[in-house]
Amino acid sequence: MFNKKNLLMATGLLAISSAANAAYTIKINDTDSISFGGYLQADVRYVDGNVNSYLGDFWIGNAAEGDVSSVKFSAASSRLNTKYVHGDITGFVEMDFYTGTGNEVLTNSISPRLRHAFIKYKNWTVGQTWSTFMNTSSLAEAADFGGPLVASAFIRQTQIRYTNGNFQVAIENPESYGGDASQDSIPDVVGKYTFNGDWGNISVAAVARQLNTVGGESESALAYGISGKIKTIGNDDFRFAFHGGNAGRYVGATAATDLVGEEVEDVTSIMVAYRHFWTETLRSNIFYGNTETDESDRDRTHWGINIFKSITKELSYGVEVGNYEVADMDLDSNYAQVSIKYVL
Repeated sequence: MFNKKNLLMATGLLAISSAANAAYTIKINDTDSISFGGYLQADVRYVDGNVNSYLGDFWIGNAAEGDVSSVKFSAASSRLNTKYVHGDITGFVEMDFYTGTGNEVLTNSISPRLRHAFIKYKNWTVGQTWSTFMNTSSLAEAADFGGPLVASAFIRQTQIRYTNGNFQVAIENPESYGGDASQDSIPDVVGKYTFNGDWGNISVAAVARQLNTVGGESESALAYGISGKIKTIGNDDFRFAFHGGNAGRYVGATAATDLVGEEVEDVTSIMVAYRHFWTETLRSNIFYGNTETDESDRDRTHWGINIFKSITKELSYGVEVGNYEVADMDLDSNYAQVSIKYVL
């Protein structure tokens, strides 16, 4: 048996969109420790329509056009991580298995892929991790990896970040997506302030960039976002995100490029999700996300509804159904997914 407090803590770990974490800890002495964590997950996914999901595992903003009616079994979303603590210094590394297509004829071998690799020392974080522009607690809990990524800030990259209380500022890796990235010489500058309380949290963020077009011009870009997770009735919560301006590659998982020809893209993106606990061990989520662009006239939407059952605080399973629509091309696909997850 496991109590209510342990279960509520576990649901944060069981969420597909949860932030990086490490669980089992070996204490070496008063200042040093090593932790091991991650999760193992198995998915069965059916997609039917004329838009195909990326790698058959989840939806991204530029999901490929093509008639599809297929079932895919996968364990690629499984991940392993390790955290090293030595006094004020923390090192963290995590990998998953989304690299390559594998050999489905015989061995289904898939290579590991680096997700996070960073060092923390007092107020400083250096290395690859979630962009400072993100609020990971606002991501929807979903069987489909990350939920409506088409309308969420979702990006990992190498950075140097300074944190002072609720305020964070960072310089991060530049990339003129849709332009000439070989000429990128000025880091992206990101700032974020997070309001926290017993009620939840709300983050306000902005990113300023210099983008380089294929024609050799430099263009300034500025994007903003507000996102959060608000506690509601009982253990329920409401999650949301709104992003605008020249968000480009920072929002929508390639729903928009930074540049369209010689013009900087404008993006408007909204995501909402509600999580409801039917009982201490049974919960559901409903989510909706939409991103629209001005220069390329893209219009992408993803909605879904699911139910998760916690067997123990480490083991859960869930079922999700949803739809991904590319309205600007009059395309859409329905999907259904069953996921079983064991948090290490």
